Amino acid sequence: MKVAPLPPNEAQRLKALSKYQILDTAEEAGFDDLTALAAYICNTPIALVTLIDEHRQWFKSKIGLEATETPREVAFCAHAILQPEEMLIVPNVLEDERFFDNPLVTEDPHIRFYAGTPLVTSDGFALGTLCAIDKKPHILTQEQIAALSRLGRQVLTQMELRINLVKLEKNLTQRQKIEDELRISNKHLFHTVHKLRRTQTKLIHAERMSSLVPLITGIAHEINNPANFIYGNLKHLDDNVRDLLDLLSLYQENYPHPNHRIQQKTAAIDFDFLTEDLFKILSSMKVGTQRIREIVLSLRNFCRVDESEKKVVKIETGIDSTLLFLQHRLETKGHRPKIQVIKQYGELPSVECYPAHLNQVFMHLLINAIEALEEAFVKQPEQKNKPTIRIQTDYSSAGCAVVRIADSGMGIPEVIGKQIFDPFFTTKPVGKGQGLGLSISYQIVVDKHEGILKYVSQAGKGTEFWIEIPCKKETLIPMTN
Repeated sequence: MKVAPLPPNEAQRLKALSKYQILDTAEEAGFDDLTALAAYICNTPIALVTLIDEHRQWFKSKIGLEATETPREVAFCAHAILQPEEMLIVPNVLEDERFFDNPLVTEDPHIRFYAGTPLVTSDGFALGTLCAIDKKPHILTQEQIAALSRLGRQVLTQMELRINLVKLEKNLTQRQKIEDELRISNKHLFHTVHKLRRTQTKLIHAERMSSLVPLITGIAHEINNPANFIYGNLKHLDDNVRDLLDLLSLYQENYPHPNHRIQQKTAAIDFDFLTEDLFKILSSMKVGTQRIREIVLSLRNFCRVDESEKKVVKIETGIDSTLLFLQHRLETKGHRPKIQVIKQYGELPSVECYPAHLNQVFMHLLINAIEALEEAFVKQPEQKNKPTIRIQTDYSSAGCAVVRIADSGMGIPEVIGKQIFDPFFTTKPVGKGQGLGLSISYQIVVDKHEGILKYVSQAGKGTEFWIEIPCKKETLIPMTN
């Protein structure tokens, strides 16, 4: 283990630290909130606000660790303050000669990853760090590194405001001013966190789509080839069967009295029934293979695997493809009757949009509608009304393509109505949902298409989601009969 040397300005650094009068003070919510955010953003079980004095590193705030301090000799942060201008990141401490035999590595808490951003004063003194720690090797994204750095600056801002509050405690006017600054700082922090969560939601959605596209391409290709082979040969099979039956008919006409063995076999296989049923089977096989081809086409339409830019498409095609995939969810389930889907497509022209992304919105909203109807049936199994989803499309006077998806479920409680589009908000049990569906839908409609996504809901009567996508006149293609 290599002990970190003292910074060249150690005496001045310790003097700067003492001015903040923060060592050995009680826990404070402002610091704890920033530590929690660091752990959340970096996805680590441990995060700390540490301050390095002459003999120790002391924790002003901590998440995931019981200790309040450690000797300076074993402190990772003692190395971090040696370079105040940059963050110290160690993806795997076992591969770093400075730390691989450190007691904090070989013993509890068994550190394997460390990232610490120095807390640097305006005079250039590094007082400690805001650090994120994991018990397994870890790699941060550029967005996480930037966010951790911003949070580090917020920690120092809290320290500056805190010392000012201590100095001006008896001056109520000044104290109010500082509290206002704190509120503004926390408001900015809230917006930063909200932006980070929105960005995280986009990244999750982009990752899902990037993994979905090659999967859909492969599935469509693998299914389509044998389906086309079967479909193409069914006609030949039909012709061959008819030829054979014609030949048998000629034999029957010319040899009306076959021998005893042939008569026995004809009776055993019920030749007349077999002849009639054979064409029914061939017809069913044609319908089945045609159904497979339709599913493959719908799969491609749904994901638009070959389209990453805006395309002029029929929105109803995406809705129909989505309904095809959800058909099994609509069927009778236990005592719950089949969900009726009422499609009321209006005079909606083809519009320019991102088809694959918009199809994701239809998928999320339709799944929500189905789950709302299932929940309503569980809570009110005696209800006589048939579970229904109504889908309407139209072209508004404001020049927008409008899609409305309504269910006859229990409705959305008013108390959660303002949160349903927030990232990671969900009313489902742990493990049943991530709370991303409506948030992703909102970003796709509002951010990506500059449209509107809203809803109306009545308790006990259901919910209707309303999508509006602006249409450019020069890209509109009128409907054709």
